[in-house]
Amino acid sequence: MIYRKSKLARQLLWLVGIAFMVLFLSLGVVLPKILVPVLETNIYRYLSEPLKVIDNDFDKKLLNTEVAYIYVLDDEIKTSDNLTSVIKITDIKKIVAKMTSSHGKVIYNNKTYYYYVLNSEHMKKIALSNDTYVNKIKTSILSAIFPIVLGTFLLIGLILVLWSSIVVRKIDKLKNKIDNIDNPDFNHKIDFETDDEIRSLALAIEDMRISLINQEKYRNQMYQNISHDFKTPLTVIKSYIEAVEDNVETPQNALKVVKQQTEKLEQKVHSLLYLNKLDYLKNLNIEIVPVDMASIINEEVNKFKFVRDLNYIVDIDKKSKYFGTKEHWETIFDNILSNFCRYAKTTIKITAKQNKIILFNDGEKIADDLLEGIFTPFRKGIKGEFGLGLSIVKKTLNLIGYDIIIKNQKRGVVFIITKEVR
Repeated sequence: MIYRKSKLARQLLWLVGIAFMVLFLSLGVVLPKILVPVLETNIYRYLSEPLKVIDNDFDKKLLNTEVAYIYVLDDEIKTSDNLTSVIKITDIKKIVAKMTSSHGKVIYNNKTYYYYVLNSEHMKKIALSNDTYVNKIKTSILSAIFPIVLGTFLLIGLILVLWSSIVVRKIDKLKNKIDNIDNPDFNHKIDFETDDEIRSLALAIEDMRISLINQEKYRNQMYQNISHDFKTPLTVIKSYIEAVEDNVETPQNALKVVKQQTEKLEQKVHSLLYLNKLDYLKNLNIEIVPVDMASIINEEVNKFKFVRDLNYIVDIDKKSKYFGTKEHWETIFDNILSNFCRYAKTTIKITAKQNKIILFNDGEKIADDLLEGIFTPFRKGIKGEFGLGLSIVKKTLNLIGYDIIIKNQKRGVVFIITKEVR
């Protein structure tokens, strides 16, 4: 598709021009047609009033050149002196025959004439006029209205042009701001005084710019953290290989350490891939179904109870309903219990009641500065460690319609999983 470039100011000028043409047509064509019925009503009233007072002698004071009078008495027809100046006719009976109603208009020689008939017992009085009166009044009304409307329209058009120029300048500023959104030397200050939609858009763009800067900082920090997290096991593997080459370490011990570090790397890669998978899945419709939470929790506890010698307390209300998939809930509990096993002192407690899940461990409290952003991937956490576990927990829960908060208790830390409010 080919787009024709047209600036907003030019578009507005075209719009004003078109509006002017519509206005001109309305005043010149539509309005006169609307006025005609009103003026015709007035002319019938104008014709009828003299008939009530004019007698047979046609009082000269009541006569004017725009209205002629015809009296019909039996077969005798009497007319005012100005009849021929009002209507060019030689056969009076011919036009009188056309006046069949109490008032109306007749067409004679392609010209329009208005009449009003007043009947008495022995006489028919007729007032007759051409369309001069209608045209005169119509012209007077249009002459009075047109300058006012035109002046008002021009004033409104000028105001619109001035307003559009202000809007265009604001839009140009927004365009320059967007074009330089990644330029730190550009002046991004918002100086719009009017609190309108354009200012709201400017503020939204500024929020987006700040968000992009923060995302870039976060991305750089995350890359550094990932590099550090992957570098440590690689350094250990390299050092043991060199130790075997220098006959400082036996191949058996080195192989054991290399295997452990390789498993750590594999787990980190698996977590990173799963996190990226969650970002992809959030754009798809995941089938959410009821799950047997009691069975899932018991299986997870049996999986982790041999990792460390800890006391597990499980309290499950089987009437509560939970939704998602078994795979997702297993991933959630794997990461939370793995975290608990590292930090709990003696006890881990899992409570599933009233459609929410509370997980408690009696480990050390989490520092307030770490609680903020604790679900951020590869953010440095407790004891200076990096990880993806809690980030995976958060995103997986959001994927199936749940949310999680972490709170410090007097003696430990509690994770609370509840249905997400949408």
